[in-house]
Amino acid sequence: MPDHHEPLPLLRPVRAAFDEAGYTVAGVRELLGPVAGGALARDEIVPALRATGGGTELEALTRLFWLQVPVPADAPGMKGLADVLVAAGLAGVSAGEVRAVLHVEPLESVNGGHAGYAVSDLKVRPGDGAVLGADHVVGVGGASGSLARLVVHSPVDNFLDLGTGCGVQALHVADRAARPRPARITATDVNPRALRLAAMSFALSGLDGVELLEGSLLEPVRDRRFDLIVSNPPFVVGPSGRLVYRESGLPGDEFCRRLVTGAPGLLNDGGHCQFLANWLHIEGVPWEERVGGWARESGCDGWIVQRDVQDPAEYAELWLRDSCESGTAEYRSRYDAWLDDFERQGVTGIGFGWITLRRTGAAAPTVRVEELRHAVEQPVGGYVGHVLDGVSGSREFSTACGQSGGLDRVRLRTAAGVVQEQVGPPGAEDPERILLRQSGRLRRATGVGTVEAGLAGVCDGTLPLGPLLDAIAQLTGIDPEEARAHAAAVLPELVADGFFEIASLS
Repeated sequence: MPDHHEPLPLLRPVRAAFDEAGYTVAGVRELLGPVAGGALARDEIVPALRATGGGTELEALTRLFWLQVPVPADAPGMKGLADVLVAAGLAGVSAGEVRAVLHVEPLESVNGGHAGYAVSDLKVRPGDGAVLGADHVVGVGGASGSLARLVVHSPVDNFLDLGTGCGVQALHVADRAARPRPARITATDVNPRALRLAAMSFALSGLDGVELLEGSLLEPVRDRRFDLIVSNPPFVVGPSGRLVYRESGLPGDEFCRRLVTGAPGLLNDGGHCQFLANWLHIEGVPWEERVGGWARESGCDGWIVQRDVQDPAEYAELWLRDSCESGTAEYRSRYDAWLDDFERQGVTGIGFGWITLRRTGAAAPTVRVEELRHAVEQPVGGYVGHVLDGVSGSREFSTACGQSGGLDRVRLRTAAGVVQEQVGPPGAEDPERILLRQSGRLRRATGVGTVEAGLAGVCDGTLPLGPLLDAIAQLTGIDPEEARAHAAAVLPELVADGFFEIASLS
């Protein structure tokens, strides 16, 4: 396999062939149709084989690189292409058949376009008898897609993909249509094989000039600064550290802790760190305190979201399935070892989620830790900056309200997409409950009182809160001082939740 520091010109004609054949996610999706596509998402390839038997170049490429089945060298779709694929190190020929030696999957951007190609090791599917090597390089998956949709859309000049694997996040950031391509992209990994395959991914995708550095965690870039650091790290909490793509070998969730506390030190002012992570729920210790403490140690404003929790048995089963070890001779002993490890640590559950940090230079950064299990608007990266503005804005709003005459200077606006719902018996004069609901973004809903509901109807950023509250008090018969005190108490949380935005604090 080519060294990752050398140019890879032999992949250029492959890219041209892929482009001509329409080997993109959209092209394959249209070729397979919903039934075969849905089965393939469950790792069932029989319907996809039935849908790709026509002999076109797209069908041949889909069979070869996505389904990983051999294609006759003299098949119509292989004419003139087999030699190119072999020369580029993507396929081999034996007994008259072309066989993939690497998995090459088109990558769909977060806005639905074509972002490039990810070159990884061949997928291991249940029942095929293959065993993952310790240096296995995984391809595009649900976790990488989740992270790509989380990454902030603001422009950056200097980007770090920490633990790049086959290069998925670097390809996504380089493709992002909402901003110019970063002037400098750096990708690191502890696995030399991952860097070689990432180099192939970049060359095949037409992404030039990526700096590839070998090393663990922050070591390769210790003295550097970046505008954006993204990582889909080896976050799996396990007893062995056998598979480098998912397990760090450090105890418990220590790798994620080191990443969260250390990476922000490499940020420029205003820069972001964004990670996927797993964290332990330890008996007697609230997970919010443990993980929130990591973020507070970073010195950044932070937003930590738990999207799911599994018990220790569910978690072990998930990752044993991921490595196709269900039904093997080692399955029971490895399952036991996982549960023993969790028992020693007092683990009651394992959380899955997102961590976003922003370096603001604030003397007392604000960290929000929460659980969001429901579906949210995607991509989150399109509005994650607004979420962080709410996190920091709640702190600034509270500070302003604590000053003399603060409410007479603060201006708020109701966030876009906020709607009001009233709950009560039909025909009743007064509702039993008033809800503010976000029709987009994080799709939160919260019960509010008359004062907050009134403000939501009139706040457009043009008038300070004090006079607005006095008017609402007069209309509703509430004591004006009580209305102001109530607003000062409840509005910081509504700002943090994104129902109101700060227009001005002056």
